[in-house]
Amino acid sequence: MIKKVLFISDHGDPLAKLGGEQAGGQNNYVRQLALALDKKGVKVDVVTHWSDADAPRIEKFGESCRVVRIAAGHKGFVSKNKMYELLPEFYREMKEALQLYSYDMVHTHYWLSGLIGKKLDKELNLPFIHTSHSLGIAKERATGITDTRRQEAEIEIMRAAQIVLATTKSEKLLIGEIEPDSSPVKVIPIGVDKAFHIKANRAAIRKEIGCTGPLLVYAGRLEETKGIYTLLRAYKQMVKRNGVPEGIQLIVAGGEPNAIDLKKGLPKEDKLRKIVTGIEDKVRFVGPQSQEQLSNFFNAATATIVPSYYESFGMVAAEAQGCGSPVIASNVGGLRNVVEDGVTGLLVEPKDEDDLSVAMEAIVSNDLLAQKLGKQASQKAAEEFQWPAITAKVKGLYEEVLDARRDTLVGNGSGWNASWL
Repeated sequence: MIKKVLFISDHGDPLAKLGGEQAGGQNNYVRQLALALDKKGVKVDVVTHWSDADAPRIEKFGESCRVVRIAAGHKGFVSKNKMYELLPEFYREMKEALQLYSYDMVHTHYWLSGLIGKKLDKELNLPFIHTSHSLGIAKERATGITDTRRQEAEIEIMRAAQIVLATTKSEKLLIGEIEPDSSPVKVIPIGVDKAFHIKANRAAIRKEIGCTGPLLVYAGRLEETKGIYTLLRAYKQMVKRNGVPEGIQLIVAGGEPNAIDLKKGLPKEDKLRKIVTGIEDKVRFVGPQSQEQLSNFFNAATATIVPSYYESFGMVAAEAQGCGSPVIASNVGGLRNVVEDGVTGLLVEPKDEDDLSVAMEAIVSNDLLAQKLGKQASQKAAEEFQWPAITAKVKGLYEEVLDARRDTLVGNGSGWNASWL
């Protein structure tokens, strides 16, 4: 029986405030899954890079979960694009900080963590399953940027992991396309935190936020691949047309706190400021937000916009639907599975500001459509994105892997974690 699991999430600290440069869907998934496993009696330690120098080395959350932060020779923020060079030191410090023989198995998150899981399995007989969160080939197709080292590493990990855990059918198909000889790929969706539900006081929430008309919400990092520039251009195009409802507003949640002028509700980056020039009274940047604050925004929203160039899943889309918000999302990756076009929201072509502008106008100009999509969105979330059922499936995978490894070791005449005895 699974009692203790090690999560490796090299750049995704589960306790980091969401919306920062490296604090998004992966961080949230790791935190929520750990908490849900905790409720089922499984202890989870999450080892991650010590990116916030002010954070404690070890921090507890839930009943028995812990975050263990590793400096890897550099205490403080390191871009994930530069973290590959830290892996040897990360691995060495991790072995010193943790009693690795105490874990039943490992769950790795993102390709950098997968390389560490592969090494642990080889050296210590610790089996691992792997969740990619995003794939290099998807990034290449969306941006034209090729990362050969990453893509080769992802193939190695898919072959080495006992099970590859995909979060959507689209991701499973993509994995099969790039590595037909992958280990078994299982599909289990991501759940949403209990904070993301329909609230009875939605009118009061809208009043508190200051909404007097339709509200569009974006939540995520202020990066090009998240589609923020496309969104702002599309929104500006829409509000400049005649017939747009009075009081319309776009709230942008996310971004580093020092990148936002919170008093004015505007970004400091020149490119973003230039786009919003002329519509400053119709857009508000609010910086990173808590789960509860995001839930309020989604509850108040006429629609939530997820204009990413690529997403393996799209947690924001699932969370917004849990709050009864229709979602307008790019027709890419896992978003195709999370958002049902014409049922729980609308899918648009990625990077296409004209298409996005038309979709947003269709919803903000039609209350009946927005209400219908919102109702169906909450139903989908209730049926598919609930952590208790999802966690039971993940725990079942852990048990399956552990049983198979025990059988293999017994067949070889070895004991479990024999190298530690």
